[in-house]
Amino acid sequence: MQAKFTAKVLGSIALLAALASPLTAQAQGTIQGAQRGAEQGGRDAGPVGAVIGGTVGAVAGTVGGILGVQDRPRFRSYVVEQRVPSYRYESEVRVGAVLPESGVTYYEMPAEYNAPAYRYTYINERPVIVDPRTRTVVQVID
Repeated sequence: MQAKFTAKVLGSIALLAALASPLTAQAQGTIQGAQRGAEQGGRDAGPVGAVIGGTVGAVAGTVGGILGVQDRPRFRSYVVEQRVPSYRYESEVRVGAVLPESGVTYYEMPAEYNAPAYRYTYINERPVIVDPRTRTVVQVID
């Protein structure tokens, strides 16, 4: 009975880990979420709790974009301090919007945000993070 339960728990953990692994490379929010989740899970339920908590925390840390919740205000301040020009975009600035091929300037993400595959720009006075291959907005920083 105990062996079946343990096998089910470990199978669930493996599934969660597999689902979360593509997300873990995306953002510092993921790393922080995994650390916090593992710590809390370890306190509450020992080693198995740490594994489950880490996986769930990683997913929760990534939900909502590339930057974790704690990094967003600091990143917004960074962009404003850079005084990059704001591009006037006629459509709604939202995740999934594809920016035009010309007229928009993209800037490298600072290394401290651990998102080298992305760029940022300033659209309608709002910092946004963009996938440079597709010019798709992946996160709007409010």
